[in-house]
Amino acid sequence: MLKNFWYAVEFADRVGREPRKVTCLGQDFVLYRTESGAVVCLSDLCVHRGGALSMGTVNGDCITCPYHGWQYNAEGVCVRIPANAAERTIPRKARVDNYPTLERHGMVWAFLGDLPEAERPPIPEIPQWDDPAFRAVEYEMVVDANYERTFENVVDASHTPFVHGTAFGNPSKPEIPDFRVSQTDWSAEADIQLSPPPPKGLWGLLSRGKPRPEYVTVTNAWYLPNIVKLHVRLPIGDLILYDFNIPLSQDRTLVKILGFRNFFTGAWADANARKRIEKILLQDRPVVESQRPELLPFDLSDELHVRSDALQVAYRRRRAQLIKQGWWVQGDDIITGDGPRRTATVIPSPARRDNPELASAWVHKARNGGTPQ
Repeated sequence: MLKNFWYAVEFADRVGREPRKVTCLGQDFVLYRTESGAVVCLSDLCVHRGGALSMGTVNGDCITCPYHGWQYNAEGVCVRIPANAAERTIPRKARVDNYPTLERHGMVWAFLGDLPEAERPPIPEIPQWDDPAFRAVEYEMVVDANYERTFENVVDASHTPFVHGTAFGNPSKPEIPDFRVSQTDWSAEADIQLSPPPPKGLWGLLSRGKPRPEYVTVTNAWYLPNIVKLHVRLPIGDLILYDFNIPLSQDRTLVKILGFRNFFTGAWADANARKRIEKILLQDRPVVESQRPELLPFDLSDELHVRSDALQVAYRRRRAQLIKQGWWVQGDDIITGDGPRRTATVIPSPARRDNPELASAWVHKARNGGTPQ
């Protein structure tokens, strides 16, 4: 898992004044909105006795732990300890990590890492969100597989004829013509020629009579750390899916999807669009859950790659570079879902680096990433 990235952790319309627990990189966070509507993201771990702040209440811009009533402000600083007499000061270590947030493209993004603002990788552009020609639907599903396996699965064009042969894959034409990968430090993209079968159901009925080319251009792209774009140019219009593969733990992934279409843009067609997205995910899920090894190998030579795997290979090479930079978190960095522990570690927030005078003011240890063991 990679730190030092903006992670889309929740659909923006699901975050309100009530505390909301989300999990990413094996760590729990609590989201809520301040009175002005700004989104707050704090470590969901009270430094007193480890209570879940997400089970507490929000008063003004502060959140109160449900266990002993400790109250934290939006910066993660404890401002009230009810059991203390009025003359007692609040300990300097009474603070939890606060993570920068942005609300963009219908998602709440949290920066999980400690890089200064100027050095942070960008949030991908999703131009369809602000384009009135497109209509969006939301969908999500938990998959019992590592997020890099689900991530690579969506990037992979050559699995389509076999896993999705009853949907949009064409088993009679499995060849993938050579394609060129365009890459930056944070993304990669390729236009790939595929030969899908005629659409079925409602889309097939409404596209009857329209010319159907033998091949269509499908754009597959990935954006670090965990997003995949799939742009399918159908005879009836464009379908564009953005998959956010959120690592809940080493072996569980929450896949959140924003699906855009510029055809049948009435609300009446939303349920059908979600049903098609669900069908695709249900076809992928048993395959990725059965992959072994469960985790993506670090060594490129541990699995065999062919020309059609160019996008996945580009990801693995870029990941290797970031691992050398110390952006990989694992082992003791992961505190959720992998058994009882006596200590908690957290993803370091920017405040730890920005304020050296607070170096000794943290209860929970932060892991700084490193080379995989």
